[in-house]
Amino acid sequence: MSDCLHVPELPRPEPVPQGLTCADCESAGTQPVQLRMCLACGKVGCCDSSPLKHATAHYEATGHPVMRSHEPGETWRWCYVDAAIV
Repeated sequence: MSDCLHVPELPRPEPVPQGLTCADCESAGTQPVQLRMCLACGKVGCCDSSPLKHATAHYEATGHPVMRSHEPGETWRWCYVDAAIV
């Protein structure tokens, strides 16, 4: 794992996830491959293996730097700015 200056800036406790699936995929009629949750606001989006890459699109639109897996049993986090698992 990498040192990341963005992790200490995250809200504590973590935000409540905004849903159980990618709402943007539901609206577009596509299926998410795996889910990610923004640790700044709780937005749930699909991963970059999904057709529309909504988690990355959320980062690009908001600048929220860190997300975590929203898959059962997974706890890893990714910082878009540092391009590293944190």
